[in-house]
Amino acid sequence: MNCAQKILSPASLTRWRQEIREAGQRLVVTNGCFDLLHAGHVTYLESARNQGDALLVGVNSDATVRELKGPARPVNSESDRALIIAALQSVDGVFIFNERDAVKFLQLAQPEIYVKGGDYTIDTINQDERRLVESSGGKIVLLAHVRGKSTSALLEKLSPP
Repeated sequence: MNCAQKILSPASLTRWRQEIREAGQRLVVTNGCFDLLHAGHVTYLESARNQGDALLVGVNSDATVRELKGPARPVNSESDRALIIAALQSVDGVFIFNERDAVKFLQLAQPEIYVKGGDYTIDTINQDERRLVESSGGKIVLLAHVRGKSTSALLEKLSPP
């Protein structure tokens, strides 16, 4: 499969999700900016994939990354970030979403498992996202944070003093 084929539109996500369900597979979903891919991202996504049978990654749009991280971000465009994530073996599908939170994305995806990084707790994740997942019988899994690995740390290394 060409990795670009893993990047899903809303219509293709709905069909893809139905195929996963019909195959009796458990869908794991996570989301994030994934601006500069690093070992922490790769480790996190592989661990997320190991929670179920298929991994769908929501990628924040350029506009929402600017809202969340500031006007100098993202470094890479949403289409580039989605393609890079789609190229990973552990990733089965990628979806670019335009909202600041993942509620609409999660409504489309209907995951059995929603994974967030260890920098969150069950109380600090977006509670609308939590309620949506749990109300449909899904569960939240928090994965350990990979220490010393972050896009912000990489950007600091690249910036002159």
